[in-house]
Amino acid sequence: MGKRIAGILLAVLILVFAMPARVGAVSTSATAAILVDADSGRVLYEQNADARMLIASTTKIMTALVAIREGNLSDTVKVSKKAAYTEGSSMYLKVGEELTLETLLYGLMLCSGNDAAVAIAEHVGGSEAGFAKLMNETAAELGMEHTSFANPNGLDHEDHYSTARDMAVLACAAMNNEILARIVSTRTVTIGGRTMTNHNKLLSYMDGCIGLKTGYTQAAGRTLVSCAEQEGQRLVAVTLQDGNDWADHQALYEYGFSTYPSQRLATLGQQLQEAAVQGGAVSTVPLIAADTVSWPTAKGERVETRIELEQPLTAPLTAGNRVGQAVFTWKGQEIGRVDLLCGGNVAPAVESAWNTLKLPG
Repeated sequence: MGKRIAGILLAVLILVFAMPARVGAVSTSATAAILVDADSGRVLYEQNADARMLIASTTKIMTALVAIREGNLSDTVKVSKKAAYTEGSSMYLKVGEELTLETLLYGLMLCSGNDAAVAIAEHVGGSEAGFAKLMNETAAELGMEHTSFANPNGLDHEDHYSTARDMAVLACAAMNNEILARIVSTRTVTIGGRTMTNHNKLLSYMDGCIGLKTGYTQAAGRTLVSCAEQEGQRLVAVTLQDGNDWADHQALYEYGFSTYPSQRLATLGQQLQEAAVQGGAVSTVPLIAADTVSWPTAKGERVETRIELEQPLTAPLTAGNRVGQAVFTWKGQEIGRVDLLCGGNVAPAVESAWNTLKLPG
């Protein structure tokens, strides 16, 4: 499955599996917040998650994602006067300075450089307006239905906004991009004599934090999008307009990992079931999972499995051929599926009998 298609499907799941937190389980100081399982899309906690909000420099997650998709990391970018003189947080670019796109991405995501954002936008999109168009096209592709981008840096603008839910969709897409995931997990880096330190304090203060992005303007307040991993399970937290965001994110992760541990529904190579074979030398054949599927499951919750064969299995059968899918449902809704492969070669019954009767030599 293509990564872009997978991202769209994940966005759909984040929209479908919205749910409130258990009463009294966790709370935040944020105006809007959400906690999502990054791989399944299940929402584990939400608070005003669909309220339209200013998002400040968390915008730069989209800026980086678009730049990586549309640009070339080794491209040389010449810094314009407009980029160098951009207000706000900065990586201190100079007019005429030449850097690679990759270096600018580190300055964007670690230093939160508004100057880097403009330089990237001008290089990749031709202009800030052209780049904003690419940002909005990507948002639409990801299913971010309540989001609008007007600039690459997140400076306040009436046409620049999002929601906690949409930002969770973006964060999941970002963490599924290997290049971007590597950049946002970096605490400090020195490139060309310029040392850049990540503004995301959770990388240092919280075990398991693996990224993403901080933000602040006076109008937006403190905004924070982060991702944490524990025992192979990844969660994404978003808080908007939250003066206690560091502590709130840690509390959200403690709640999520302890209450909704990831349950393995299928493992690559695992036999999920046996299926009857018509006209074969054997009467059944194993059905093997072609991939791994997990789902965050609270105590007492149950996931159902349904086997869907493409057609009745009739010999001859070849090991490794796709024969159907296993469909997983929770509370009557589909939460995932995995291809099923034929677990062995099966000869026709007649051929098997003939081979048994044949005399040697």
